[in-house]
Amino acid sequence: MKPPPIRRFPDFLSQAQADQWFDHLSQRDWRQYQIQMFGRWVNEPRLIDWAGPVAYVYSGRTLEPRPMSQALMDLTDQVSACAGIQFNHLLMNYYRNGQDSMGWHRDDEPELGPDPTIASLSLGCARDFQLRRPGDPTTTLTLGHGELLLMDPPCQSQWQHQLPKRALSRVATPRINLTFRRVIST
Repeated sequence: MKPPPIRRFPDFLSQAQADQWFDHLSQRDWRQYQIQMFGRWVNEPRLIDWAGPVAYVYSGRTLEPRPMSQALMDLTDQVSACAGIQFNHLLMNYYRNGQDSMGWHRDDEPELGPDPTIASLSLGCARDFQLRRPGDPTTTLTLGHGELLLMDPPCQSQWQHQLPKRALSRVATPRINLTFRRVIST
């Protein structure tokens, strides 16, 4: 089995920095959207927010440009320096507890280019994150508070990833995930 093309930085943010970011981001105007499943509309099992200078089409909706605060621009620059890619868009997910999730997918929208690097910063409750490639067993990682995960090429073209549901008895507290992307014109 070939390992996924990822890089992990468990202590990207110190405990104090991660706590400050979690507290700060918890106050954002989080939104819940609906998706169509099996012919009916249901609430997505998470809340989202975003920031970036250009529109981004994601899960069938267009995320219009929204300003990024100076603090988020500074954090984006810090993540960009680590990744070696200048990110310009930030998609944020708020998972209220273990029942909130994200199913199997690839970040392969045309606006991201043919095989993008995606950076994922975890804040709050540690959660399992899974990657799989057709024919290979699933790889499960537990991503902790302040940990940065870089998914390098060819991760998005050859692998899928998800944040699976977990029992409330195991995951009762929230997690915020910041996904840094480079959105290009198409």
